[in-house]
Amino acid sequence: MICAVTDALGSNGEGIVRHEGVTFFVPYCLPGEKIRFRVLKVKDKIGYGKIEEVLTPAEERVREKCPVFTRCGGCQLQHLAYRSQLRFKGNVVKDALRKIAGIRLCVPAAIKSDLPYGYRNKLQMPVGVDREGNNVIGFYAERSHRIIPVSTCVIHPEWAEKLIAVLHRYMKECAVKGYDEEAGTGSLRHIVVREIGGKFIVTLVSVTENLPNLQYLIELLYTVFRTFTFYLNINAKDTNVVFGEQFILEHGPGYFEAEEQGIRYEAGPVTFLQVNENVRAKLYEAALKAVVSTGDEVVVDAYSGGGLLTAMLAKSCKRVYGIELEAEAVKCADALKEKNGLSNMTNICGYVEEKLQGVLEKEQGEEIRLILDPPRAGIARSVVRAILESGISKIAIISCNPATLARDLGLLTGSLVEKDGELIKNSEYAALNASKTNECSSLDALSEKEEKTPQIENEAGLNGFYTIEWIQPFDMFPQTKHVETLVLLSHKEPDSRISVKVEFGEKEGQISLAETQKQVEDSKPKAKTTYKQIQKYVEENYGFKVHTAYIAEVKRNLGLPMYDAPNAVEELKRPRSHPTEKMVLAIKETLAHFEII
Repeated sequence: MICAVTDALGSNGEGIVRHEGVTFFVPYCLPGEKIRFRVLKVKDKIGYGKIEEVLTPAEERVREKCPVFTRCGGCQLQHLAYRSQLRFKGNVVKDALRKIAGIRLCVPAAIKSDLPYGYRNKLQMPVGVDREGNNVIGFYAERSHRIIPVSTCVIHPEWAEKLIAVLHRYMKECAVKGYDEEAGTGSLRHIVVREIGGKFIVTLVSVTENLPNLQYLIELLYTVFRTFTFYLNINAKDTNVVFGEQFILEHGPGYFEAEEQGIRYEAGPVTFLQVNENVRAKLYEAALKAVVSTGDEVVVDAYSGGGLLTAMLAKSCKRVYGIELEAEAVKCADALKEKNGLSNMTNICGYVEEKLQGVLEKEQGEEIRLILDPPRAGIARSVVRAILESGISKIAIISCNPATLARDLGLLTGSLVEKDGELIKNSEYAALNASKTNECSSLDALSEKEEKTPQIENEAGLNGFYTIEWIQPFDMFPQTKHVETLVLLSHKEPDSRISVKVEFGEKEGQISLAETQKQVEDSKPKAKTTYKQIQKYVEENYGFKVHTAYIAEVKRNLGLPMYDAPNAVEELKRPRSHPTEKMVLAIKETLAHFEII
């Protein structure tokens, strides 16, 4: 047991405590707090602990509203005052930019959610059994598939509590069992509910379609929802994916129509929509303003999905092109175009890097803007290269992962360069921006008014790359560690060209060859660590083997390049199991050992 003071918060919201040369990560404590914690593990001066008692609480500490807050894996920040959560998330983005990409920016606090609690329009809960074989409905504990039973959830609206009670009643009265992942027995796996403008899409995921008395469940659902549609989804595979391929409509129309920013759309059980409607509206409004100013712009929406943002852009600009790889999503976008009569909207199915050049050639001479909303893995390296070659004047990026955002911004600004399949910080970028005064205050010292953005001198991108005009986080997920970020970049053209005569030598006024050689040697990148070396280190130090796909998955989640093992990357695209919490920890500690992180 150790008694110490918490220094800071980590990117996952955990407290960072430094004690006798060891850096400990201890969840649920805050900067400045004196705590007593139990040591769980120490390796290579990195430790993990469990808080036992807060001896001196911080001013920012508040009483959490959820009875299973420290056990459930859904929330990480309920003990932190909401205003401080907004500042914390700004700092998470700022620190990711600095540590991963070498970009120093003062990132403002996140734009708040008008509802810090009860904001989610989507409920997704696993259904299973406990060790005694009793049915459980709840959420997974952090980094595990152990279900923590809950009867209510404070970040969901009140209807969630009623729904959980109804499902428990149905399972008890009709003798339906939850699914046991280890034994492969039982029926029900998940319950998923989406609210669309006061109407509800309910999907029950089962390993079998032969469930008893579904009509009774539908009658029970009427006690919770006035207007709803009900699907039974069949998923009998050994997989972490929630939905199977087969959806059986048991009740209602199957979809509901809604409207956002003047765009009418239809939503079904697999339609993707941001879970926080209030912040979604703020984010989309800011994104539209970022790329459309006069209305004469031609906008390319990359990773356009079902086309909702593309359609919003069509209402504001001259023409818009949505580029999306998934054919089903493109069909949805085409239906959206027809429903709203958007003749200036074109949806393209294919890879962004392959289709972008054709759009640019077609729209040559027009004022072209690009907006990207990639998945958590970030922008594909091939897409980054296509963007840099395009020279598009302004780009907006919406990101849900600060680590991959930092990597992508590093490549687009020139602060990161690729060498031998690995990314390294670019000394040219660091030298160009060495004199810029753009560091902002710490979490504790930031202004109480989150609306007040500090005035800073932006770091400049290298010639031929991009400069970050502004960056703004949005709190799409209050009480959790997650943050959405919007960034606007402009293309950096050479200001001028000059010729410089340089004399090398060891005399006064000359550039020393010996000193130059020393600088070159000092800046050489370290030898690349291979996947085989990582596997060997894990096996020797932890006593088990890890697949290269597991290493690639952990590297991807950390925003690190993984393309030096093509087979591992291809493996990520196939249905497969995922690394256990123990494996993830071992891989991260191994990456730290080799100084990759």
